[in-house]
Amino acid sequence: MHAAWTAAKQIIGEPIVKRAATLLLGTALLGTALCVAPLALTGGLDAAAQTKAAKAAVYKAPRTAFGQPDLGGYWTNNTMTPMTRRPGVSGLVYSEDEVKKMEAEAEAEVEEGNAPTDPNAGAEAAKPAASSLRPEFAAAGGDVGGYNRGWLDPGHTVMRVRGEPRSSLITTPNGQIPPRKKGAPPPPGFGGGRGGLGSFDSYETRSLGERCIIGFGRNGGPPMFPNGFYNNNYQFIQTPDHFVIEVEMNHDLRIVRLNAKHRTDDVRPYFGDSIGWWEGDTLVVETTHIPQSQGFMGSWKDLKVTERFTRVGPERVHYAFTIEDPRVWDAPWGGEYEFAPLNGRIFEYACHEGNYALPGILAGARAEEQAAAEAAAAKAAEAAKAPAKGKAKDKTAGE
Repeated sequence: MHAAWTAAKQIIGEPIVKRAATLLLGTALLGTALCVAPLALTGGLDAAAQTKAAKAAVYKAPRTAFGQPDLGGYWTNNTMTPMTRRPGVSGLVYSEDEVKKMEAEAEAEVEEGNAPTDPNAGAEAAKPAASSLRPEFAAAGGDVGGYNRGWLDPGHTVMRVRGEPRSSLITTPNGQIPPRKKGAPPPPGFGGGRGGLGSFDSYETRSLGERCIIGFGRNGGPPMFPNGFYNNNYQFIQTPDHFVIEVEMNHDLRIVRLNAKHRTDDVRPYFGDSIGWWEGDTLVVETTHIPQSQGFMGSWKDLKVTERFTRVGPERVHYAFTIEDPRVWDAPWGGEYEFAPLNGRIFEYACHEGNYALPGILAGARAEEQAAAEAAAAKAAEAAKAPAKGKAKDKTAGE
C-alpha cells in the first residue's frame, strides 16, 4: 500500500486525501454524511429525467486540458440493486411500479432507523423478522454491537442503466454467476481465498478487509461493486499517461498505466496489473496478474477483467465489465451499472484506529485453545488414575 500511495503522490503531485475528524464507531472513519434521507449522497436523477436522458442524442463528454474525455471527479456506485438477482425476480429490468414500492420501503427503513432510541430499552432489543430486512442486513445479524441505521448508507435507489431500473448488476440471462467448468476450483467461502471466518491461526490468515489492507467486498475490484453497507465512493483522477481510481473504502488506489503493456513476470500486486487505452470516448482498462487473495469467485491465476468507463451524461459514468478465465468458465460474462455524482468529497477511511476486533478474535481463539488443552489434560489425568485404582483393588483381593 505504501508503494501505491507513493506512486500516486508522484503522479498527482500531492496527497489526494486528508485526514477527517470523525471515526466510524471507533473502528473506521465515516467518509460521508450520515444517512438522514434517501438520495443524500447519490446525486441521482429521477426516473423521468434518466429515461429522457437515455433517449436523447449521444452525449459528448467534456475534455480535459490534455484532450481526454473527462471522467474526473467524485463518484458513487451506491445502490440497493444487488450484484446478483434475488430469488423470485425473473427479469433484468424492474417495472416503475416495482421501483416505486422498493424505494418507498427504503425511505421508510431510513426513517425507522433514525427514530430516537428508548433510553430504558434493554441491551437485547427486539429483532425484526428476517423477512422484513434486506437479505444483506439479515445476513449481518443485528446482534448487540452491530451498526445501527445511522451509520449505514447502503443505497436507497434502484440502479438505472440507460434509464432502465435494474434488478442485478450482473447481466447474465438469470442474473447469476455462470456455472463453473468441471474441475474448476470452488469459489471461496466468506473472507476470500486466504481464510476469513473460521481461520484463527494468525492475523495473516484473516481476510484482507478485516486486516484493513483493502476494503471488504469488492469496492476496489476489479471488477468494482458496492459493498451494500457504506463508503461506496470514489475519486477518478486523470493525467496524460495514468488513470487513478481512489477508493474511499479502504483508502485504496488503483493506478492504471495508459498505453502500456502488462508486466511479463508473475508478480501480483494488490488490484492486479492494470493497463488502459482510449477507444473513442471510452476508457478501456484491462487487468491481469490478480493476486490469489483478491480472486473473484475462486478465479485469480488466469483471470482477466476488462472494464469500460464512458461518460454518458453530465451526472452519469457508465461502467461495464467482462470476466474471462478459461479454466473456470466456458465463456466470458459480465455486467454493467452507472456511477452517479457524490454530493461531497471522500475522506481517509481510518480503518485500524480503535480496531479492537482483530486482537479480540485471536485472543478469544487462544483462550478456547487453552481451555481445550486444559480439559484434555484433566481427562488424561483422570484416565491415568483409573488403572492405578484397579491395581490397588487386585492387590487387596489377593491378600
